[in-house]
Parts: sequence; structure tokens; C-alpha cells
Amino acid sequence: MELTAAEAWSSITSAAREVLPEQTFRTWLTSTEAVALAEGTLVVAAPTRFAVEWIEDKYGDLLRDLARRELGRPLQIQFEHHGSGDRLVIPELGDPVEPPAVKRPDGEDETESLTEAAAGASYEAAARASGLNPRYSFDRFVVGANSQLAAAACRGVADSPAQLYNPLFIYGDTGLGKTHLMHAVGHDILSRNRSARVAYVPSEQFTNEMIAAIQSGRTPEFRQRYRKIDVLLVDDVHFLGNKEGTQEEFFHTFNSLYDAHKQIVITSDRPPQEIPGLQERLVSRFEWGLVTDIKPPDFETRVAILQKKAAEDRLVLEDAVIEFIARNRRTSVRQLEGAVIKLLAYSSLTRREISVDLAREALGPRLEDEERLRVTPEQIRERVAERFGVSVENLVSKRRNKPITVPRQVAMYLIKTMLDIPYTEIGSLFGGRDHSTVIHSVNKVEAEMAARPEFRDRIESLREEFGRG
Repeated sequence: MELTAAEAWSSITSAAREVLPEQTFRTWLTSTEAVALAEGTLVVAAPTRFAVEWIEDKYGDLLRDLARRELGRPLQIQFEHHGSGDRLVIPELGDPVEPPAVKRPDGEDETESLTEAAAGASYEAAARASGLNPRYSFDRFVVGANSQLAAAACRGVADSPAQLYNPLFIYGDTGLGKTHLMHAVGHDILSRNRSARVAYVPSEQFTNEMIAAIQSGRTPEFRQRYRKIDVLLVDDVHFLGNKEGTQEEFFHTFNSLYDAHKQIVITSDRPPQEIPGLQERLVSRFEWGLVTDIKPPDFETRVAILQKKAAEDRLVLEDAVIEFIARNRRTSVRQLEGAVIKLLAYSSLTRREISVDLAREALGPRLEDEERLRVTPEQIRERVAERFGVSVENLVSKRRNKPITVPRQVAMYLIKTMLDIPYTEIGSLFGGRDHSTVIHSVNKVEAEMAARPEFRDRIESLREEFGRG
């Protein structure tokens, strides 16, 4: 009797469970599913593209050997991604099915062909033609205190293009989610209006296209293409610094789109006025709308990002491991994702289950360990109390009069920004206060520092006493 696809895969994975570490098996194989079995090929679906590549690369040969042993005959195993839009081959259904492509005939206006194709193509094809990454959507972005304003502004732009914030300028260090939010705006607008002309353009690409247009004598076509766009998403605009010719062209493109009430979203690694070699007239225009930043994620946000990634990729990561990674990688979202991939690879290569000890081997010791030897929350409380002329007992008491409340808020702020420990843990250091009280205190101090230079200087002076400025 011929086995079904599910029965064949069940036999193979049962054998694999005997030879693979349990953690490896749960991480990579429990979420797979047999799709089809025909003509000596077993098609197996995995939940993510990364999982497909990883299983094929690391365990493909092993699984095929086990198939030969368990089923008594050679069997090809082909791994595919569950999601839509990818090339999916199922032998029982005949030829491979390809998603529709957006064609751009030579000599045709690319913006026009994009619009025409979008009207009749699938949403996935239209998004791809616009240069949008399918992974970068609003529902996949974890909003934290570091990105709350930027995320809200992007949703506002998506809801009402060219009406609320135009342009929207987002700045921050690399790997924090600026590009993700920019793509999310494009996806959201395009999902509501398939005929919208949306274009994601890294500024380096804009420069290269302009140079090519000049060399080929097609500058008018270049200008026409960009000035007919409804939503222009320009990434890494700081790349335009000191490029006078490109800035000139971008200046006129910006004016044309702005005057036509088209939405412009821009990202950079720094605010407009700090971009070296950027013309003052561009700085001025970039500041016409809303300029907002994204900061490095705090501990709670990093934990939420890792939890979401684990859920999306169906990874089995214990809370202690997630918290260790969150403390070990503090700079960017990209660092967090890289740490997870490195940990999974280390687990697979050493054939050991993922644990905090394994994470420490793979990623190195907790980065804060050395810092905490130098500065502790208790030291910060004591120093703040001394500088404000109150006692530590007053700081942790229930008293709410201003002479106590201000230094208490300052101490909470310094502990959070210098040591980046959880809000709940900080609350426990101040008489068991709720995490919402700590969040309010941190926000209050930040607002006061922005509004009162003398207060900011006092806080920075305190910070420098700990050698952490």
C-alpha cells in the first residue's frame, strides 16, 4: 500500500527525532507539513523562507538518508514556504505556478506602466513593482517608547496621504526600523488604493538613475517618471550630502510633488540640519512637515521584538533566553535578529538545546555585567538623594511633595537610561511602585530637560559623575 505524503513525512521525522537534539527538532521540524508526494518527490512546507533555507542546508541530506532507510527507497524532499506569492511546485498539480510579473516595455514610462500593471495585477505584484519589501508592514512592527511618535505619524500619513505630515522625515541610527515604517506606509496606501503610484527609492538609486539619464540623454523621462508619483519614499537621504547636481534635481522633484499635494516620506541617519553638505533650501523643505526620530529600543521593547520574531518564525525560545538576548544586544533591531540567527546556528552546529548557558557561549557574556560592577541602581539613588538634599528613605517612601517627587523621578530616569533595566524592576527599587509610574517619571524628566536647559545641565552633570556621559 502506497504511503500518503503525511504518513511518509511522519515516518521520516520520527526517525529524525531520534538523532537530532530535541530543541533542534522542535525548532525546525515540528512546524513543517507534508504537502504532496508524487513521482519520487515529497514536498514539505515550512513556515518561513528562512526555515526553508536552513532545513535544506543543514538537515536536507540527513532527512533524505532517513527517508531511504525508513521507506526502503530513495526519495527527494523538496522544501517550500507556506506563504503566498512564492514559487510553489507541487508535482500532482503539474507545472510550477509563478506570481504575476509587472512588465515595463522598453521606452515606456515606468510610472505609467506601474500604475497600469497594478490595476490588473495582484497586490503582491503591485507592491513588488513599487519596490516594497513584503516583510515590512505595520502589523510586523513592534511599537515601543523609542518609536511611538514615528509609528503614529506613519499611520497618520497612511490614513491621510499629503494631509497631515508632508513631508514626514524620520531619522535615527541604522537598524532601528526607519525603513520598515517607510515600507509599511507604502503597503498600507497601496492596499487601499491599488492604482496609487507608490515608489520606494534609496537616495543612492535616485543618484545613479539621474547619472544614467544624463549619460543617455533621457533626463526629461527621468524627471517625468519621478514627478508623476503619488507617494515618494526616499531612504537614506543623507547620501545626497555634497552631491550638488543630485540635490538640485531632488529639490525640483520635491517642489513638484509637494505643490501637487503628493506625499513624501524621507529617512536619514540624522536630522536635516545635521546632514553635512546638504543645501539649506533642502533642509528648510525637509522641516516643513514633521521631523521625528527613532531611538534604540529599551529592554521591554527588545523583549517584545524577540517574542514577536519567535512567534512569527515558530521558534521555541524560553523567556530566560529571550531576556538574555535582550540584555546582550541593545543597539538595534537588526542586532537582535542577528543574535537569534547566530544562536540557532550555534545550537544546530553543537547539537545542544538552546539555553541561557548556550546563549552566553554563542553571544558572549552579558554586556551589562561589567557596567553594573561600576554603577548600580543603589549608587544612583544615593547620589541623586545627596545632590538634591534628601534621603534615600524619602525617595522610596510614599511621599509625593515636590521636593521628593523631582529627585525620585530623576533617579528613575537615570537608572533607566544608564542601566536599561525593566520598568517593573525600577519600580521595586522605589517602594514597589507600578511600572506606569516609572514610565511617567522618565517621560517627565525628558520633557523637563527639553524645556529647561538648566535642568538638563543638572541631569547631565549627574550622569557625568558616574563616568557614563
